[in-house]
Amino acid sequence: MTIFCKLNLKTGLTFLQSSNNAYQTKCVVKIKSRYLLSVNSYSPQSRENDHNPKAPKGLPTKLPIAGVKQVIVVASGKGGVGKSTTAVNLALAIKMTQKNKDVGLLDADVYGPSIPRMMNLSGQPEVTNQNLMKPLMNFGIKCMSMGFLVEEKSAIVWRGLMVMSAIQKLLRQVAWGPLDYLVVDMPPGTGDTQLSLSQSIPITGAVIVTTPQDIALLDAVRGTDMFRKVGVPVLGIIQNMNAFSCPNCGHTSYIFGQDGAQRVAKQLDVEILVHKVSLLYVNGKKLQTRISV
Repeated sequence: MTIFCKLNLKTGLTFLQSSNNAYQTKCVVKIKSRYLLSVNSYSPQSRENDHNPKAPKGLPTKLPIAGVKQVIVVASGKGGVGKSTTAVNLALAIKMTQKNKDVGLLDADVYGPSIPRMMNLSGQPEVTNQNLMKPLMNFGIKCMSMGFLVEEKSAIVWRGLMVMSAIQKLLRQVAWGPLDYLVVDMPPGTGDTQLSLSQSIPITGAVIVTTPQDIALLDAVRGTDMFRKVGVPVLGIIQNMNAFSCPNCGHTSYIFGQDGAQRVAKQLDVEILVHKVSLLYVNGKKLQTRISV
């Protein structure tokens, strides 16, 4: 049975019709009367290629993103450690310190996109004559996310193959160029999205974000190991959310621990990029964020 579903930006995901040919699915996203995202999953006929001695073997060829010079991925083994915030701040920092450089930000977390809210962006991307989506821009940074293509409160209920194809479209069917840096906000974990990105595009390096808790550090180790296995350089570790500054006396408390990331960095032989991020509150309002590098 083939299941056809249509994701309309106004009406949401709709299943259209089914026919014969088991295991095959198709999903399309329609933007301004143009179908941009089409997904075809594994069909029974394609299984014949598994036993074809002439079929290509090995890892897929890494193809650069058109117009993009450097790709930096921000990842974590566990959710909730501030990965998306770090990705946004990294993109903003590059743009502020290198004003002559063009910077982009890709939200690769299809199931839980957060870049639209963090970058204060909304609306649907326009489409060029070449059938490419134009990134939305704020603070001088080009941004693209699945959050621009669906309603903010709509759940994306897709299987892995649909997500992988959507990621490829966000990479290849977006008018990114020219860009000096593309910062990619990865989803948490070490699953299909991370593997697909790592094996399909050249990545300059990966930044691992963690918090000092033992469980978060364990997942950071797994994330580092995954990137090394697929040949992606690990630029370093950022330890986030480990300190709180008292609004009354200014005393710093290490709520979740202090030196966890340092121990892991030494164990993995990677650099600590940021080891202390503390929040200072006055009268219940965040006054500033202190960062130690």
